[in-house]
Amino acid sequence: MSVDITGRSASEIAADLRERIERGQLQPGDVLAPVRTLAAELGVNRNTVVAAYRLLAQAGLVVARGRGGTRVAGHAPVAQEGYAAGTVLRDVGTGNPDPTLIPDPAAALARSGRPVLYGEPVVDPGLEEWARAWMSEQLPDPDPRITVTSGASDAIERLLAQALQRDDAVALEDPCFLSALHTVRQGGYRAVPVAVDAEGMTVEGLRAALADGVRAVICTPRAHNPTGASLTEQRAAQLREVLADHPYVLVIEDDHFSLLSRVPLRTVIGPAQQRWARIRSVSKFLGPDMCLAVVASDDETADRLALRLTPGTTWVSHILQRLTLALVTDPEVREGIDRAAAHYAERNDAFAAALAARGLPTPVGDGLNLWVPLPAPAARVREDLMRRGWLVRDGDHFFLSPDTAGDYLRLTVHQLSDAEAVALADDIASAVTALRPAPRGGRIEG
Repeated sequence: MSVDITGRSASEIAADLRERIERGQLQPGDVLAPVRTLAAELGVNRNTVVAAYRLLAQAGLVVARGRGGTRVAGHAPVAQEGYAAGTVLRDVGTGNPDPTLIPDPAAALARSGRPVLYGEPVVDPGLEEWARAWMSEQLPDPDPRITVTSGASDAIERLLAQALQRDDAVALEDPCFLSALHTVRQGGYRAVPVAVDAEGMTVEGLRAALADGVRAVICTPRAHNPTGASLTEQRAAQLREVLADHPYVLVIEDDHFSLLSRVPLRTVIGPAQQRWARIRSVSKFLGPDMCLAVVASDDETADRLALRLTPGTTWVSHILQRLTLALVTDPEVREGIDRAAAHYAERNDAFAAALAARGLPTPVGDGLNLWVPLPAPAARVREDLMRRGWLVRDGDHFFLSPDTAGDYLRLTVHQLSDAEAVALADDIASAVTALRPAPRGGRIEG
């Protein structure tokens, strides 16, 4: 670092460095002076410089790299769900529900009711009553408090903000749902990975994360994205037992697939838990544009959320709330949701069977997607498939650390015709064959 830093207190030193970063005098990747060196140059105690660097880290302006020093942070965008803009390739990495299976809201919208004015309750009474019955399954409180937010990501962001400070640690499943990872990073919290296996979040991983001091745990009880894993009853009981020793850690259960799920809910929220919240978004079965999620939580968490959702500024539209209620209580809509659930499961089962027939065994979990393990580098398979006309998403973006990443594709195949599904399965098998190492002494096939 070639710039001259000034300041006598931690706040003065941090403010000087921050100004230089904002003016571009320090660029992303630049290494700040070692603590001992800068302390000697400024004539201050080393702890003063340590505190200054900590202030910058909490603001997200620098990153401590251990022996690699403290570096100016760069912008590290997180991959997002959805269609890739501007591509001419057949996109099978979207994570989207089938738009033809999303119910038409027109008739229900006509019954949305009277206008709502400033100062009225933020949660529609009818939706609140229905949601309380829907959300209370296996919760410590059979009559939980209900909050409505603008989708699951909004709920997670608000839940973390009311409980944590910047740089607090949050346990995230690894691999992780992209929106949750993005929310944690943008909030300035420290993500601690917890491995996921076929039965969901692992006990050893959760225990290690709690030992690392996490103040919140985000768990997907079923249809984990991207793997499709769902908690077994035994695993859920083991996780509840571990969490019972940490009753004041905030446990967030993201049950995003809810009405579409093929497996029963097995909760990680035990009777000893003092801070908890269960989130259910309607985006998978009523459409992403509905932007509504219901949160059931303990009283203290609900009170804190209420401070961030006020009747004067930040409530969720009552038209949207009443539309949601009208749809989820309509027998024809519920039958359509059941048909959609069967469709997603059948298409995933069929495609996994097609891959298995081509020598690529693929476990089928729950959810919209398939998590396909590969015996070849996933990034190179993705590149090969692009040349064949397919846009797929490899698994790298879903892992919290490159050290934990494996070779996977996450595929969204439920909208493919039978002929397209056969073509994609053939192309994946051909790409893997071309890249798979030959036996020792042989040659690479293809």
